[in-house]
Amino acid sequence: MEGLRCLMESIDGPRVVAVETNVEDAVHAVRDLQPSILVVDKVFGVPTVMDWVRILSTAEKPPAVIVWGTPMSESEALRFLQAGAAGVIRKTASLTELTDCIRAVAAGGNWMESDVVRDPRLPLRTGRSALTPREVQVVDLVERGYKNKEIGESLGIRTGTVKIHLKHIFEKTGIRGRYGLAISGLKHKGLLAGAVVV
Repeated sequence: MEGLRCLMESIDGPRVVAVETNVEDAVHAVRDLQPSILVVDKVFGVPTVMDWVRILSTAEKPPAVIVWGTPMSESEALRFLQAGAAGVIRKTASLTELTDCIRAVAAGGNWMESDVVRDPRLPLRTGRSALTPREVQVVDLVERGYKNKEIGESLGIRTGTVKIHLKHIFEKTGIRGRYGLAISGLKHKGLLAGAVVV
């Protein structure tokens, strides 16, 4: 926390107004101080952080939440974004990346550390091949966090048909997995900065 405070003092940007070590005190600090940005450590537990991010996003003046933690899987990062977090970054990120994250979120954007999104050993593939209208609908629902059964119910198709559509989408786009697909969609729509998508 002191390292983060020192970083914030060294850059031209938001300043630290409180540092709390438990959720109860942090909730009170957010309520009393109404910060524009909240950096929350994933160490409080994924369910606790997810619930808090959701609750904060419904506040009258919600702070932009950056979830900070190690380890951080691609699926966890996407779930935090879908819950309403504006940024997701690992504690092992460089100071430059952490600074970029804070600045992007302070400017009203979203940010995710690039190494969370992709395996750096894999070749970069970007862009989307021509998807059918139904495949585009499936992609849109995946981006919104729907599970296969929910996608099927929403589109009036069977879960097996959803799986077939996803298989074709992955083949056409070169993207691996539904989390990669959702992150690619967020990036494609300009809702996520700092992410490199496979």
